Amino acid sequence: MAVVLLLGTVIALAAPAYAAPVICETFGSTSIQSGRFIVMNNVWGASTPQCIDVNQAGGFTIQSAGHNNATNGAPAAYPAIYAGCHYGNCSTGSSLPMQASNPAFNNIRSSVSYSYPSSGTYNAAYDLWFDPTPRTNGQNTGIEVMIWLNRQGSIQPIGSQVGTVTLAGTTWQVWFGNPGWNVVSYVRTSTGTSLDFNINTFYTDAVNRGYAQRSWYLTSVQAGFEPWIGGAGLTVNNFTYTTTGGGDTSPPTTPGNLTASGTTANSTSLSWSASSDNVGVTGYDIFRRQGTTGTFTNVGTSTGTTFAATGLTASTQYQFYVVARDAAGNQSAQSSTVSVTTSGGGGDTSPPTAPGNLTASGTTASGTNLSWSASSDNVGVTGYTIFRRQGTTGTFTNVGTSTGTTFAATGLTASTQYQFYVVARDAAGNQSAQSSTVSVTTSGGGTTGTCTVRFDAWNNGYVAQMTVNGPRSGWTFTFALPSGHTLTGSWNAQWTTSGSNVTATNQSHNGNLSAGQSTGIGFQATRPNGNTQLPTIPGCTVV
Repeated sequence: MAVVLLLGTVIALAAPAYAAPVICETFGSTSIQSGRFIVMNNVWGASTPQCIDVNQAGGFTIQSAGHNNATNGAPAAYPAIYAGCHYGNCSTGSSLPMQASNPAFNNIRSSVSYSYPSSGTYNAAYDLWFDPTPRTNGQNTGIEVMIWLNRQGSIQPIGSQVGTVTLAGTTWQVWFGNPGWNVVSYVRTSTGTSLDFNINTFYTDAVNRGYAQRSWYLTSVQAGFEPWIGGAGLTVNNFTYTTTGGGDTSPPTTPGNLTASGTTANSTSLSWSASSDNVGVTGYDIFRRQGTTGTFTNVGTSTGTTFAATGLTASTQYQFYVVARDAAGNQSAQSSTVSVTTSGGGGDTSPPTAPGNLTASGTTASGTNLSWSASSDNVGVTGYTIFRRQGTTGTFTNVGTSTGTTFAATGLTASTQYQFYVVARDAAGNQSAQSSTVSVTTSGGGTTGTCTVRFDAWNNGYVAQMTVNGPRSGWTFTFALPSGHTLTGSWNAQWTTSGSNVTATNQSHNGNLSAGQSTGIGFQATRPNGNTQLPTIPGCTVV
C-alpha cells in the first residue's frame, strides 16, 4: 500500500527539450511537460538511499536503491509519476479532483509501460486515490485503489484476498484491507508490462463490492513501484492520462432476460440474452448474494450466455445479476436480478439447537479458552464452528471447529479486544442459530522495544519517519507540536490530534511486533518560515 506523500501521474504530450533531473532527496519531486506530470522519489518507508532518473517524455528509472525492508512489513518507497493533486502538489490540466458521478469521469483513461530488472522484491502498481470531498491536500480517507501489474518476492497487499475478477481483459486477485481508509488491491494473476484502461472499470468493481461510493472524488492517478528489497533498474517507460476518452469507451448493452433453471439443493443454471458492443463483447461477470440484502460478490465469469452456479446451500435464497464487458474494459449496466431458492436436499432438514452459555477463561496475551453448553439435534450434533472478530464491529470470520464443547483460541494480539460466537452443525449440514457472543481483551505481555525517528526538514516544514521496533504488544506515542506547527499528513498508524498534542496508536496489522521486527510510521508538518524547532517524541531517539 502506498502511503502519504504519494503523488500520482499525468497527461502525455511532446517532451520539452530541457534536461531531465536525477532526484536523490527523500521526498524530492519535479514537474515535467510544463507541469502536466509530477515525478516524485518518495522514500517514505526506509532510511536507505534511492535516486531516480526522470525522463522528460513521461517516465523515470530508479537509478540506485539500497533497500532491504522485511517482506512482511511495508515497502521502502513509492517512486511514481502522477496527474492530479496530492498533499497540495497539483499537476496542470488533469481536471482533478473530479466526482465519480460526473459523466466526464467515464472518459478518464490512463496507460503505462514498465520495464523490470532481473532481481529485487517489488511491485509495479497504479495507485488511484479517492476522497469523500474534492481534497487537494492531506490524507485521502475514501478509498485507495491499487492495480498491481507485477510482484516479485514474498509480498502481498494489505488485508486479505476476497475474490477474483476479470477487468480490462485480464484476471486479477482482489484484496481488501483498511489501515484507516479502504484499500482495494487488484493483483494481476500473471506478470504484465503494460496496461491501458478506463479508470471507471476498476472503480465500478470497487463500488459494486461496497468499498467505494459514486459521490467520492478522484484526486490523483499515479503509476510507480513499491520496492522492498533493491529496486534499481525499475522503469516507467511511458505514462499517459487523458480526460477525453480516447480509444474504445463505449460500454456493451445490458444483458437481457436473465433466468435461472434446474435449481437443486446446491446449484442452479443461469442464462441470459447476449449483449452487443461497438467492437465486441469479450465476456460476462456473474454476481451473487445470499438473501435479499447485503453486498453482491463476483462468483465467476463466462464467455457465453450461460453459467452453472454451484456450491450453494440447501433451502437458501440467492440473487444473481450479470454484467457484460468488452476488450477495452468497458462494463455494461447490470442486468435485472433473478432470485432462486435451493431445495431442501431431502433427508434431515432440522437444525441443532443453539449452543448455550458461551464463556471465555484463562485469557493471556495471545489466547483464550472457550466453552459452551452442548446443542441437541433430532439425529445428532457432529461438531461446532467457532467465529471471531476483532473489536466490536466488522465481520466475524470462521477460525476453527470443535467436536466437543471447548475450543482453544490462539494467535491473538496482545492488548486487543475480540468477540466470539459458536454455531452447531449436524451430519446433514444443518446449522444452528449462533450462540450468544462473548468478549475478551487479551493481556499486554512482552517487553518494550526501541523507537527511532529521523527528521527531514526544510525552511517551513518537515517529515518525521519513525521506526518502531519489537518486541511490543501494541504501542502508543504522544507528543506536542511546537507552537505554530500544523500536522498536514500521517501514515501507518491511527493518528489523533487535540490542540497541539498528537497521538499515534498502532493499527491492527502492526501492533504486535516480535523481537527483530519493526514497522515504519510517520507524519508531515508545516512550521512558520525561519522556525527551526522540531517536536520531541517521548520514547523515540532521534537518528
